[in-house]
Amino acid sequence: MDRPLTIWLLNPYHTGSHRAWAEGYAGSSRHRVRILSMTGTFWKWRMHGGALELAEQARALLATGERPDLLLATSMVNLPAFLALVRREIAAVPVVLYMHENQLTYPPPPGAKRDLTFGMIQHLSMLAADRVCFNSAYHLES
Repeated sequence: MDRPLTIWLLNPYHTGSHRAWAEGYAGSSRHRVRILSMTGTFWKWRMHGGALELAEQARALLATGERPDLLLATSMVNLPAFLALVRREIAAVPVVLYMHENQLTYPPPPGAKRDLTFGMIQHLSMLAADRVCFNSAYHLES
């Protein structure tokens, strides 16, 4: 039997369904899942700048000697930014992006115009990941 992996789950918007998914995954996995997170407020800032805080958390863990076997990032992570900040320390670690929701197809509030900035962050994150997983066929197809 393979040894359990050490997985760092990156979740900058740790509230509601994002939190439920992350904690459910961590609680039911046979692997050692460490959640690196931030409070679930200011979702736009979490997508723009959350990688800075998550990189600091990752560096703190690396300083203790802990190293991940896998990074699992949620769709709220600016993955290219995070990877740029920690690339020297974890360059060879595989990265999976979990698309919890898709900002390119998420319906804007009535009367609001879609801001493509957040969809672009997610698109670039998908390109930066080694593998992308979606929470539904709808999100995959869209």
